[in-house]
Amino acid sequence: MESFKFLEDSEAIQEFQVLDFKSSQSGRYFKINIRLIDNSILIAREFSSPKERNYSFHWMTKNKKLIIRWDNAPYHTQIKTFPHHKHEKDTVSESHEITLEEVIQYIEEKLLNKK
Repeated sequence: MESFKFLEDSEAIQEFQVLDFKSSQSGRYFKINIRLIDNSILIAREFSSPKERNYSFHWMTKNKKLIIRWDNAPYHTQIKTFPHHKHEKDTVSESHEITLEEVIQYIEEKLLNKK
């Protein structure tokens, strides 16, 4: 799929599987499982339409322990980037990574700079 070419090009990704993809004039939905070079997993879900956008990008260890989850659920109104925020350990903070491509770039920086 052309719209996910950045996943194919990423050095941080071992493999990915598009579990669901629907596109119509009224919107687009996808769910993708991504295995990263350190065997951690990113589950990406997004629905977008002209009137709304809902997403959740859940990055976890291979043992399913949360690393970071980015989402735009309408909670945490105190966050400057509301409704966009991220969960790390027991904290919720601002999130400037609001697309799958931006999240992949963030993860690439973390994983590729570790070496």
